[in-house]
This record gives sequence, C-alpha cells and structure tokens, in this order.
Amino acid sequence: MDLKFEVTARINRPVSEVFEAVVNPEKLSAYFTTGGAKGRLETGATVLWDFHDFPGVFPVKVVDVDKDRRIVLQWQAEDVDKESDEAYNSTVIMRFEPTEDGRTLVSIAEEGWRPTPNGLKSSYGNCQGWTQMQCSLKAYLEHGVNLRDGYFK
Repeated sequence: MDLKFEVTARINRPVSEVFEAVVNPEKLSAYFTTGGAKGRLETGATVLWDFHDFPGVFPVKVVDVDKDRRIVLQWQAEDVDKESDEAYNSTVIMRFEPTEDGRTLVSIAEEGWRPTPNGLKSSYGNCQGWTQMQCSLKAYLEHGVNLRDGYFK
C-alpha cells in the first residue's frame, strides 16, 4: 500500500501573490497556522508551525523552494509509536501554476507514511489539514476572511 494523496484548488489571485501567502510566516499565520508560523520558507531552512487543533510546535524542513513554482517540505510523520518506533518524515510538494484566466492552481501532495493502520490514519488527517489550508488560503486571499479563526478553540 503506497500512502499518498494530492489535493488541488484554484485561487482567484496571481501566482506571485498566492506563493507569497504560503512562504511568508506572517501571512501563513493569518489563515493557516492557528498558533503561528516562525521563519520564511527558504531552501535549507527549518521553520516552526504551531496549530491550535494539533497542539505542539512542528519543525518543518524546507527541502527546496522554486519561487512562484514549487515548495518541497519534510516533517515528522505522526504515526510513530513513541515507545518503539523511530521517527521518520513525510514529504510535501506544493505546486503553483498559473491558469489561462489569471487564477492560480495550487496542488499539494504528501507521501511517505509507512503502510500501517496508523500511517493510513495519519495520511487521512494530513489530507484533511491540507484541504483546510487550501480553503483557508482561498478565503483569505479572495475575501480577507480567516476561516480557521475560532474553529478549534
């Protein structure tokens, strides 16, 4: 079983604006990381993301950033049995593509979980999280609304 997924959304803004809303920690904190983001997404950096719905700060390793095109991240998979398993990372690839009508197609794929019941559960949770991120990104950029404000607390 190869645990992976991809979610997509069209945002009614140009690629440069959508891309900046993801790499800029102040903007990301305004609609997605309910506990805040620290550090700009730049190749080789490790940034910190905090979420009220999933307590604790997550270190996120930035593997590669291709401005206005692609971001590759790695972070710890959450299916690890803390007492017996070694930690490992899943990989996230975000792609930003201009559409003919001036919008941006945002695709987010994640893979790398172990083929276990806990790996499957973790992948479903992250698929839900990235879908919420895209919905929140759209609402934030197109309407100035933070969908996650008060959602979890």
